[in-house]
Amino acid sequence: MKKFIVFILSAIFFVGIFSGCSLSNDGGGVGEQGETDGLKIVVTVFPEYDWLREIMGEVFSSSKVTFLLSNGVDMHSYQPSANDIIEISTCDIFVYVGGESDSWVEDALKNAENKDIKIINLIEILGDAAKEEEITEGMQAEEELEEENGNSSHSLGEANGEGDTASYDEHVWLSLKNAVIFCERISEALQEVDPQNAGTYRENTERYVEKLIELDSEFSSSIDNSSKKTLLFGDRFPFRYLIDDYSLSYYAAFPGCSAESEASFETISFLAARLNDLDITTVLTVDGSDGGIAEAIISASGKSDVQILSLNSMQSTTLDDAQSGETYLSIMKENLDVLKIALS
Repeated sequence: MKKFIVFILSAIFFVGIFSGCSLSNDGGGVGEQGETDGLKIVVTVFPEYDWLREIMGEVFSSSKVTFLLSNGVDMHSYQPSANDIIEISTCDIFVYVGGESDSWVEDALKNAENKDIKIINLIEILGDAAKEEEITEGMQAEEELEEENGNSSHSLGEANGEGDTASYDEHVWLSLKNAVIFCERISEALQEVDPQNAGTYRENTERYVEKLIELDSEFSSSIDNSSKKTLLFGDRFPFRYLIDDYSLSYYAAFPGCSAESEASFETISFLAARLNDLDITTVLTVDGSDGGIAEAIISASGKSDVQILSLNSMQSTTLDDAQSGETYLSIMKENLDVLKIALS
């Protein structure tokens, strides 16, 4: 990857000679909004894009906001194109998650044309509140890791023998409490870069944060009054920030950033047993899943009264979805509706 980035960075200067305007993306599916004479902002994932829409208001339409993963490509497999790096190199604000999937960013920023870029790293903002990926009981490869580490729940960094090197859960936007923090930090950056519209950004942020806090209260109230407190995922589990906010427990086939797609017999059997033991009536999947593992778990349990529902992690939300009316808040509200059923 580093050689790839270095090659692209060296190519940028040659591209700049022959092009006086930005180029369309041919790799990551870049989505652009607005004109080139306003603010230039680059984001990686959908929640960041939507938060900017809310905070900037009308200023958004006169700015150039580049959404790198706008075609729904998974951030865990995304690689920047030359055009992506050009956009980052010349932007005013760059917002990204900051986990292992964004390891390419450091090299991309080394030779940035704009030396005054406001860089917003979400995991860095969380600091000690950032959560490490974990392997919990029953997850794929849990038995092997248990033998190595002598426990049933630990970080992937520890499991891989990396000592103090943590592998953080990258799905930080799935906490409404985190979203409040991120939006306030994005608003601060906008006010610094564009003081002329600072008042607009402050007012919009205050209104939007109130909506986030209100929805967070709805989650808390609904979950506090639910009869069950455990979720079962026949899929990857990118929702640790969400369930930790409301003191829920969970079982899942794979951790959130796993590349696995086929669960072992042992994993299926373990989850099927939990389905019976805990009288769970809903197996959850993640957006984009074919539901195959969930179906196998239900079949192995022998139960006939179990439904499969999906929670939306927003990893596959596209620019088309955003332009069709999908928002961070609308998706989180849909997730709450699913949780109400799963925990009833």
